[in-house]
Amino acid sequence: MNDYQPIELSPDDTFQFGCHPGVTCFNQCCGDLVQFLTPYDILRLKQGLGLSSTDFLARYTRQQTGGETGLVIVSLKSDSPDDDRCPFVTPEGCGVYENRPSSCRTYPLIRLASRSRETGRISERYFLIREAHCRGFEQAGTQTVRQWVVDQGLAEYNRMNDLMMALISAKNRLAPGRSLSLAEANIFYTGCYDLDRFRSEIVETGRLAEAGLEADPAVIGDEKALLELALAWIRNMLFGGKREG
Repeated sequence: MNDYQPIELSPDDTFQFGCHPGVTCFNQCCGDLVQFLTPYDILRLKQGLGLSSTDFLARYTRQQTGGETGLVIVSLKSDSPDDDRCPFVTPEGCGVYENRPSSCRTYPLIRLASRSRETGRISERYFLIREAHCRGFEQAGTQTVRQWVVDQGLAEYNRMNDLMMALISAKNRLAPGRSLSLAEANIFYTGCYDLDRFRSEIVETGRLAEAGLEADPAVIGDEKALLELALAWIRNMLFGGKREG
């Protein structure tokens, strides 16, 4: 059972929080977690570790089907079968801090985003999670939600994650509650998570044309642009290229 009640904050509301090795609970939140990863999380992590997406996924993640969406979701797996400790945590802190996932960056906030079908505009809401065991709320210093988003480098994560949200919305609208077929799940997994495989098996073999797409050569070398192309490929292959709104 959760030991907190989320508190909604406006962008200019302030909150008190800090996390550093001097906090008595430092690293504890990394020792028992289920860390789901977005496509952009995986892109940043695999780049920072110098791995292909295929190797990163095989070494550090597990996958399952989301009960509500029927879509493939990916989470970090621990190095130990006996706990849910993040594989990247060290006694000194996060070993992949510069490329840490968006949910780690956002904490102690959570971000809820929704997309209007009429206008296509994204609206977002932020909530503060005051977990009773966390001593970070006792640290000096305050900041606004808006400052936190900037300081934690969240703007680009949020933008890329919203592209994923549009796919989930399309799935929920066109095929609510239905799990993907094996072939559909492979398309979704490849485009969302295994970017290097998408490049080699889809882009470089000319199979983008099956989805009515083509790739500018510059996109192939720009992995963020390539991920945006991969998400468009999924949309066209699985959801007929239809957009919300």
